[in-house]
Amino acid sequence: MTVTGRKGLSRTNRARAYGEPVTLIDPYGGEDLPPALGTVVDQDRGSLPYALIHGESLVACASWALGSAGVTSVDFSTTWTGIQDAEEPLVLHDALCPMTPASFIADCLAGAVDSGTVVVGFHDHEGTRVITSPVVLPQDVVAALADVPSHDFDELVAALEARFPVQYAEAPPAGRRVRSAADLTALEADTTP
Repeated sequence: MTVTGRKGLSRTNRARAYGEPVTLIDPYGGEDLPPALGTVVDQDRGSLPYALIHGESLVACASWALGSAGVTSVDFSTTWTGIQDAEEPLVLHDALCPMTPASFIADCLAGAVDSGTVVVGFHDHEGTRVITSPVVLPQDVVAALADVPSHDFDELVAALEARFPVQYAEAPPAGRRVRSAADLTALEADTTP
């Protein structure tokens, strides 16, 4: 699959054209959101991305959050050249952060577009910065990379920091990463309405 630029379509019309939900988070207060591609990263994470939270797989929850943030989903079968040709930012969303709110993803995307820097979600765990999700690559960074340096977000962010300015955005508690079944049970309990 090759992705081409779709700059001529508004976010709402683009969502309709691709059969995506039209309920979009808009951090620009009524203005059209900037176009962006995104993917849910599940590589090298074992079977945990396919476990259930609130009756849905972690991958599905993460995908819905991307769509609700107005991001057009692509998968890793999409060529890197195709992603670059789209001339859009790229949002990488970890399947192990399934309950990250769409509004936080949209805020990170807006921050990356506005600043031109990589934006990385994190949690403060006892004074230590823990990388979570998303990692948003502005269009210029996408153009400069030969490919995604790593699917491991810690390695990815380290590689990005070596070449590009990086900003950190503190994720809400629901956006934390799960690493085990026990973490998943705790996250489900914490996010039950």
